[in-house]
Amino acid sequence: MKKIWIVLGMSVILALQMNFKDSKEEVKEEMKAVFISYMELREQLKNQEVSVSKKHIREMIDNIKSLKLNTIILQVRYAGDAIYPSKLFPPSDCLTPENSSFDVLSYFLKEAHKKNMKLLAWINPYRIDTQEDLSKIGKDSIFYPFLNTDTLYVQNGVYLNPAKEEVTDLIVKGVKEVLTYPVDGILFDDYFYPSDDIDNQEYLEYQKTNKIDKKTFHLNNVSHMIKKVYKECQKKKIPFGVSPDGNIDNNYQKNYADVKRWMKEKGYIDFIMPQIYYGFYNSTKAYAKTIKEWSSYIENDIDLYIALAFYKVGRVDEYAQNGSYEWLENSNIIMREIILSRNLEHYQGFSLFRYDYIFEDDYYTENSLKELENMKKIIA
Repeated sequence: MKKIWIVLGMSVILALQMNFKDSKEEVKEEMKAVFISYMELREQLKNQEVSVSKKHIREMIDNIKSLKLNTIILQVRYAGDAIYPSKLFPPSDCLTPENSSFDVLSYFLKEAHKKNMKLLAWINPYRIDTQEDLSKIGKDSIFYPFLNTDTLYVQNGVYLNPAKEEVTDLIVKGVKEVLTYPVDGILFDDYFYPSDDIDNQEYLEYQKTNKIDKKTFHLNNVSHMIKKVYKECQKKKIPFGVSPDGNIDNNYQKNYADVKRWMKEKGYIDFIMPQIYYGFYNSTKAYAKTIKEWSSYIENDIDLYIALAFYKVGRVDEYAQNGSYEWLENSNIIMREIILSRNLEHYQGFSLFRYDYIFEDDYYTENSLKELENMKKIIA
């Protein structure tokens, strides 16, 4: 009888150990990320020899690692370009003839993975140029057939028409190209519809057989593209997500990103990273209330990451009204925002916008170093 009790006891202990192991495996590591935009890449890589560019990339990665952050969100295409050798898009203007063949994405991935850090490829899907300049589109450009057609929209930049199926196909092809690299995720930012008028002709044609309002038409076009990109990422088992405007209403009134649908229905995204660039006393969108609102809309099993505004540290927030001076008067806002976010049901991490404001002296304010020291206290 004694032997039986011993065997039973050992079985219980083993079962508990296995359950504990399983529960530990289910807990995801908190994402602690930094955005690296084309602006940083331009500063670090333009007019540099490849050896110098590589040195700067290693320094950037080491800086991020020194804060115990574990993820880089790297802008691989900000305007119809690429920071890697692409068969579709021209080289980024972050690169120059001296290093135009340098595969920046590959080197970033290699060095980040060496440090056990993840790297998400950040893409702006519809923008071709930030200037109203069509002269860069030569005969060898993939955009050349779109010249003098309504596929291109020229106003405050040059944009692709989201209502065109060939545009959606091109975006998917671009993502497929990035997926040939060992990236740890694909992220789209918040720039979708550049204008309500970009697809007038397509909407008139659609109305002949389908009576929906133009807003719904816009939302459906973007969701159609998001769904196709998601399917492509699923083939490679790579997470796909979007970093939309932190103000949910803006996504529906300006950007036409149907974020509520994507957070409710399956088949669109694996994660959402709203840009909650607000302080606690912002009169329009106070931080605590806004993050709860975003979390409340999640009905599927996607992850919630919060994009945080390190660029506001030590500066006046002109749109915050009563909270305009909050970032000047405090040096622990980012720390408190992370702590509060960790209480959300779907929370899995945060990302800081952006690298320069954290690591470059020219961007520092009196509060920057204090804010960093406070943030370090709650990052394991």
